[in-house]
Amino acid sequence: MSHRRFIATAALFAAGLTLIPASAQAAEPAPAKAVSKPVNSKTLEDIKSSGFQTFVSPGEKAIKARAAKGEVSPRAESNLIVGFMAIPNSGRGISLTASVGGNSGSVPVTIAWGDGTTSTANTDAENFAEANHTYAKLGTYTITVTATDASGAVSDSMAITTAGSHYTAYGPTRLLDTRGASIAPGATARLKIAGNGSIPAGVTAAVLNLTVTNPQTGGFITAYPSGGEDPRPTTSNVNFTPGQTVPNLSVVPVGANGYVELYNGSGGTVDVIADIAGYFSQKVSSGFTPISPARLVDTREGVGTTRGQVAGNGSFPVQIFGSDQAPLPGSGVTAVALNVTTTAAKGGGFLTIYPNDVPKPLASNLNFGPGQTIANAVIVPVGADGKIRVSNGSGAPTDVIVDVVGYYSAAGASAYIPIDPLRLLDTREWQYGAVPSGEYIPMIFPAGGPDVTGYVLNSTVTATQADGFLTVAPDPNLGDGSWVEPTRPNVSTLNWTRGQTVPNLVQAPAGPGGGVDFWNASSGSTHMVIDMFGFYDKG
Repeated sequence: MSHRRFIATAALFAAGLTLIPASAQAAEPAPAKAVSKPVNSKTLEDIKSSGFQTFVSPGEKAIKARAAKGEVSPRAESNLIVGFMAIPNSGRGISLTASVGGNSGSVPVTIAWGDGTTSTANTDAENFAEANHTYAKLGTYTITVTATDASGAVSDSMAITTAGSHYTAYGPTRLLDTRGASIAPGATARLKIAGNGSIPAGVTAAVLNLTVTNPQTGGFITAYPSGGEDPRPTTSNVNFTPGQTVPNLSVVPVGANGYVELYNGSGGTVDVIADIAGYFSQKVSSGFTPISPARLVDTREGVGTTRGQVAGNGSFPVQIFGSDQAPLPGSGVTAVALNVTTTAAKGGGFLTIYPNDVPKPLASNLNFGPGQTIANAVIVPVGADGKIRVSNGSGAPTDVIVDVVGYYSAAGASAYIPIDPLRLLDTREWQYGAVPSGEYIPMIFPAGGPDVTGYVLNSTVTATQADGFLTVAPDPNLGDGSWVEPTRPNVSTLNWTRGQTVPNLVQAPAGPGGGVDFWNASSGSTHMVIDMFGFYDKG
């Protein structure tokens, strides 16, 4: 096989992500090979245009309206007018541009940011003044911009909301089960999020475990915000083959109307079960803290629980706070981000992961068949006792592996910024074809600062030619033109058997130059599809 490099140059965000993916490795890896060919992806502006809202003040609108009419001043008693635009540039950061009309000279401008702080600037030759600000907390703030000249002072005010969202654990709770009213081919099911139960208005994204069952044909489910002006995205959240039952965790942007749409992209009917684990909103709640991967449980080795398979219909607790494997703080942690894998199951069934101190809910996180090795991302609330519980909903035993990749708490520095779902890569449509055995795709995200701490991606493998697993890991390169070959870490993100199409949510890390590596750790080639749904940001 030729010595090749596939480089996906995606001019997206920042370097220095610290989220590390981890899950069980259930097959021997193929030897790593270098890679060497480029493929274009999306740009930073593509992402920001959908992730950040532009706020335009009343004065700015008036200046533009009067400029369009050829008027100099909107007010008979003064020649001075001020307006401004505010654009979030991070989870808590704002870039502001003030414009002053009715005065051709340099004008002093004062900006009161609404949090008790102020900035000053002078307009330039084109009568613009710029300033940046980072708030200590997420929230809605009233910004007041005041311009002053010899005729006096004129002010303009506007309320803005920071772009970042915090996480609130909820459930797991079942919101939808279409069995008995299947989704027709090419049709959508509308799922109410805001206002469903105690979920409040203003939700920006929902964490849903979507399980597909009874599909008549192969296809996919696309989850996307309802009521938007943009067409349905070309992304997918769950891929399936005829008769397959397959789950996948999804972080879905919620429409302004409080709903999400679930589109059946197959030629036959399909049933979808949706369980919510939590939601994001632009109010202070729990921020995200990524951690290095930690193995909490491996029943094959007796790590974190009794050695041996989990009995049919059995369950066991998992210590989160203060465990040796993941010494998380016991105060303020509301939920934990995991990758959960089942392997060597003696029969079909499902796992339910939930807080240890509540009754088992009607929900599932991971569905599996006999002998299948399959992984799924899980975000689960943590009980007041610092534990979660893993329940085997099968009548037969299975092995379970649980890895932790981060947690949500009041002290968490990273806020989530959802974007319009965006396809970054589909190797079925690029000139280089499937990713060969042992090779990898380093998607290079040129460095844009240290504030971005994670990407939320959906990784899917299809047309798999052999059993194996996918590893997603930070690329070690600096993005300065030099190149070193990375070493694949001994973890996996999703597992598959030959011929399967398998998705899994990834809270992906990045290396010092912003790179993320996607490894095909199998003895055969596979196609990869990578979709993006948002990012974490601590700025």
